[in-house]
Amino acid sequence: MRKFFQVLLVSAAFIPGAAFAQDSAPEAEASEASGDIVVFGQGQSRQVQTVRPADIAILAPGSSPLRAIEKLPNVNIQSADPFGNYEWSTRVTIRGFNQNQLGFNLDGIPLGDMTYGNNNGLHISRAVSSDNIGRTLVSQGSGSIGAQSTNNLGGTLEFFTADPASLPALTLAATYGSSETARGFARVRFGRDDGARGYASVQLLSSNKWKGEGLQQQFMINGKVLVPLGGATVDATYSYSDRAEDDYQDLSQEMIGRLGYRWDNFGPSQYLLALQVADIGANRGDSGTVPLNPAAGTVYPAPIASLDDAYYDASGLRRDQLGSLGLTVPLGATATFKIKGYLHLNEGQGTWATPYVNSPTGVPMALRTTEYDIERMGFFGNLQLDIGAHHVTVGGWYENNDFEQSRRFYAYQSLTSPGLDHMQFQTGAFFTQWQIRFNTATVQYHVEDEFSLGDLTLNLGWKGFSVDNQASAVILGGRTVGDLSAVDWFQPHAGFNYKMGSGLEAFGGFTQVTRAYVSSTTAGPFSSSQAGFDAIKGSLLPEQSDTYELGLRMGSGGFHGVVAVYHVDFRNRLLTIPTSVGIIGAVNALQNVGSVRAQGVELTGEYRTGPLTMFVSYSYNDNTYRDDVVITSTLPSTVIPTAGKSVVDSPKHLLHGEVAYDDGTVFGRLAAGYMSKRFFTYTNDRWVDGRTIVDASLGFRFKLPQGQKVELQMNVTNLFDLEYVSTIGSNGFGNSGDNQTLLAGAPRQIFATLRFEF
Repeated sequence: MRKFFQVLLVSAAFIPGAAFAQDSAPEAEASEASGDIVVFGQGQSRQVQTVRPADIAILAPGSSPLRAIEKLPNVNIQSADPFGNYEWSTRVTIRGFNQNQLGFNLDGIPLGDMTYGNNNGLHISRAVSSDNIGRTLVSQGSGSIGAQSTNNLGGTLEFFTADPASLPALTLAATYGSSETARGFARVRFGRDDGARGYASVQLLSSNKWKGEGLQQQFMINGKVLVPLGGATVDATYSYSDRAEDDYQDLSQEMIGRLGYRWDNFGPSQYLLALQVADIGANRGDSGTVPLNPAAGTVYPAPIASLDDAYYDASGLRRDQLGSLGLTVPLGATATFKIKGYLHLNEGQGTWATPYVNSPTGVPMALRTTEYDIERMGFFGNLQLDIGAHHVTVGGWYENNDFEQSRRFYAYQSLTSPGLDHMQFQTGAFFTQWQIRFNTATVQYHVEDEFSLGDLTLNLGWKGFSVDNQASAVILGGRTVGDLSAVDWFQPHAGFNYKMGSGLEAFGGFTQVTRAYVSSTTAGPFSSSQAGFDAIKGSLLPEQSDTYELGLRMGSGGFHGVVAVYHVDFRNRLLTIPTSVGIIGAVNALQNVGSVRAQGVELTGEYRTGPLTMFVSYSYNDNTYRDDVVITSTLPSTVIPTAGKSVVDSPKHLLHGEVAYDDGTVFGRLAAGYMSKRFFTYTNDRWVDGRTIVDASLGFRFKLPQGQKVELQMNVTNLFDLEYVSTIGSNGFGNSGDNQTLLAGAPRQIFATLRFEF
């Protein structure tokens, strides 16, 4: 049966963002026509907003496109750096669903779940420069059924690159600011607006960490070409990214109280101190390694109190290439066919100087890496048909993902010189602990019918998929191999939109979604032991959600707004239970642990009068676990009292407000975001307090005598220099008690940008 569907789908062929093109094109046109920064999904049957490039441009240049959407209702973006690019820390949650339960697309190309431990995609900050984003669509529910995603239980983010015709012929920009941040961006557009056209851009970013020692750097190239061929259009994109970032240290609440928010890892200049601490840890028996220097004693130098207070540096290295080739063909006056193929190549290393392993050179620590290699290719498309009053879309997606993940150890040179650069890819490991190869084959299809009955528009459809995960060992090393599939050929969707007149419309819908399993040794079923995997494989169920939405949209004069309520039943929750601190990286325990109920209210409004725009969004969330967790991997079984507890990293209240001004010459924005407390244990005995962060920007535009446009922009992030915890769960969430899984948010940072457009 599976082979039949594969042949059927390959024969039918489909395309990028099909259903989305149908859903969002009118929205995008309205956005361009009105000049609105946020468009509230007019005509849609679900809670959805579109953000335009102006909302990215007002941010500190180089910021992740994610920063532009954190103002939207129920969207929670956290990062330890001011740009939202530092991948170890960047987290996205929507309505209480975490990042690996959301869907992400770029021009329809699946980005996977954008997690730090690459296995099925890449982060948006490595896929495209924010300057090249044309629009971003956020669906707080499960999103369009045409999105290329098998994990969007709780929301979908779809990014779209700009049409070259909308861009200046030449753009040059330079940014300098806090932490020795320097960024350059250059883009050239070529071709004719109504003919073959394209652009190529280059970005270079370098910044010191805001605390401790180390750099965060990125080099990126983007290109896009559109070529009309009669009535058809060919589109091609290419992206190259080389990113290297020194890590910040994960903190616990005890560490923050004892060491402060600005505590960090040892830097390159503190190599000897790192060796001293490692020797003491071995002498005390804390590391479990053979002591190499008994003379170091057993007392840590103040203020260090633990071997895990600081490590000798850590980093994340990622090198990506992403390319696509697409075709859009009108078939007469009533049909359109689209298809797009893509290829993604990635190599990555996450490094950590571990005092839990000695180097063979006599150094009391080693450089531990988790290494990633991805070769991912696929195609997607659709056929859209107008049949009487019906607009029918049939589409699908196929992907083959070969992913290899390894754990290796590299030797430091000597007791006086490390001889290793954490910001460079390592070769010549003295030990490979494990090396696992994964293959993930995905087949997905969708069918949708949109039809109108007067002022009432109905959407009916479904999607289905088969995702087969296979793991084989090059070096087993105590890890898990085998195969596991998630198959659900019918995931229904139904929605309505009713225009009530005077700019008022009602909308609502129901969507059912299944999440496929993840192929990774560090997350999901394959992160368990082999015995644990074999024991749960026959009874393991994929996560599923049922989402119900109901709302009102309104638009009159300069005001646009939306009120929405939602209810989500989330079942078969998969809980990964860490069995060690992060740097040790032992196997996890994993099992289905029950269900979650998420429900809440979302309010959003924007008022525009002349050059002044005011925006506000508020979300109330009541997201709770419905069952106690019974851990069956221990004897006797352990019961964790989680029933009725709030979902981790799910604030009850989110409030965002901003005032923006733009008269064509002077522009600026003052924005404030409030978030209530967030729990980082499943029993809710530990939490981080709520906080309000204020950002500001101010700029001026003018023209040179030759007509070139010049823009000067100043940005200040965290205007009042608040000390706070940004990311929680960097090393997972515990059942109770403190945990080294918090990251401090960046202090006040100031940036200046000079931009030329020709």
